[in-house]
Amino acid sequence: MTAVDLSEIPAPTGELSVWPASTTRLPHGDLAVGGVSLTEVAERFDTPVYVLDEGEVRGRCRTYRDAFPDAEVLYAAKAFLSRAMARWVEEEGLGLDVCSAGELELAVTAGFPPERIVLHGNAKSPRDIEAALRLGVGRIVIDSPSEIARIAAAVGPDGRQKVMVRVVPGVSAGGHDKIRTGTEDQKFGLSPTDGSAQDAVARILGQPQLELTGLHCHIGSQITEVEPYLVAVRRMVGLLARIRDAHGVVLPELDMGGGHGIGYRPGEAALDLTALARGLRAELGEGCAAAGLSVPRLVIEPGRAVAGPAGVAVYRVLAVKHTGEKVFVAVDGGMSDNPRPALYGVRYAPRLIGRHSAAGARTATVVGRHCDAGDVLAADVELPGDVHPGDLLAVPVAGAYQLSMASGYNMVGRPPVVSVHEGTSRVLLRRETLDDFRSRDIGR
Repeated sequence: MTAVDLSEIPAPTGELSVWPASTTRLPHGDLAVGGVSLTEVAERFDTPVYVLDEGEVRGRCRTYRDAFPDAEVLYAAKAFLSRAMARWVEEEGLGLDVCSAGELELAVTAGFPPERIVLHGNAKSPRDIEAALRLGVGRIVIDSPSEIARIAAAVGPDGRQKVMVRVVPGVSAGGHDKIRTGTEDQKFGLSPTDGSAQDAVARILGQPQLELTGLHCHIGSQITEVEPYLVAVRRMVGLLARIRDAHGVVLPELDMGGGHGIGYRPGEAALDLTALARGLRAELGEGCAAAGLSVPRLVIEPGRAVAGPAGVAVYRVLAVKHTGEKVFVAVDGGMSDNPRPALYGVRYAPRLIGRHSAAGARTATVVGRHCDAGDVLAADVELPGDVHPGDLLAVPVAGAYQLSMASGYNMVGRPPVVSVHEGTSRVLLRRETLDDFRSRDIGR
């Protein structure tokens, strides 16, 4: 794999502003990420392929640590998790939040300290709870009243487990209805309005096997404004004060979740992390002072904002079709490796790589290869007018909620993940093959 000199490479601007900071232009229209040519990645590992910039992941972890030096920062594993990702995150000083026994066991077997892991989930299975207790997770976030007795019983009379309560603060925020989780009309959390959050707190305090360390909330995903977080903090501090008044207990932790928005296309808004950190500290300090509370330790849970901008998806064009006034560019992946456009209507900015084009731009829709009319990766985007089968298209900001949500639709197989760093590349997750599908099919 050809290495690229990374010295004195400026951060991308303009049309490359949403690409990893290591991105640089190469001759013949190619791009390098992490010092590695994307065209050579496609030739070596075939397409579709996900490229993950290790340096970008680590840099974004450090940015969070610098912005929140006194807080606990947990990487949200649901965005993307592999053994290498767990190692990078742990080495950069972040904790981890997981949503299943599968995520938990993968992280722990990769060497992640279990005491730095938090288990979430609105419907935890017996296996989830058993794994969390067996492996010794730091905290379990209680999401429904029934979990209180179940977890206490599983802990046993001589054990003790730290827990938090997920609260619905009544704040609507996020880039799409399906990812707004801070209101009472969705499945997550317990409401202070109807008293279910307070009731859960009282029940937990009555369980000697459970140690209530704090409150948790998550108001949504792909949030690009600071104000919704500040509103949520005010409401959470109010609840902390009511708990103190009712039970004489001052909880030492407040987890404000994640959902930090990023730009997927040049010019799109992203959450200002510096402004968020400053606003949260000020709001938390002022609110606690007014309520006569000691300031709890802040916990935040970025996922997309760490992994998303570090990933690039590379596809090969299979067909170009003119239907009336529409131009469809079909590639060798689609909704089986990225269902987000079909689920949330998200927009990407694909780019031709591997050759220069003198043709003028034209509007085209990049579609996948699957048997579904909703299999659209990028609607109405500008591509060179001479794009043709065999061309390579690269899609930035592809590191989060793509491969982690991938499926086996049409038995195409999920793409590999190749990490790039300082001019070298290696496979983190291999390509899923027909043998993988056959090995699961044991019936006749």
